Amino acid sequence: MHKGFLIIASVLGALAVTLGAFGAHKLKELVPPETVGTFQTGVTYQFYHTFALLAVGILFAHLSPAAGGLLEWAGRCFFIGVILFSGSLYILTMLKATETVGLSKIGIVTPIGGLFFIAGWVCLILALLKK
Repeated sequence: MHKGFLIIASVLGALAVTLGAFGAHKLKELVPPETVGTFQTGVTYQFYHTFALLAVGILFAHLSPAAGGLLEWAGRCFFIGVILFSGSLYILTMLKATETVGLSKIGIVTPIGGLFFIAGWVCLILALLKK
């Protein structure tokens, strides 16, 4: 198993639960409903890719060493995707809550994070197809 990915996934999972609880209970008081939806999207995708990262960590023990490089890239892409995709949505929500202006262009980072998610899934597919 790839212990590093399992540890990162565990931390991301705990953080997703914490952020999800905050979004469900406190955030509604601070921002409009559509912004709560944006935040929740970040939490949801963080959860999806936390599980994907757990799977990558576990698959290291079960796939051939030839697939290891692709699995490594899959895990890296999932982690970077969470940081860029979910992180940018969290920052956008914080900016809305604090009524901070001037940093609204951070939203351009979100689709880049999405591309990392896609790349991670493609790397995972290729690792699974490797003999």
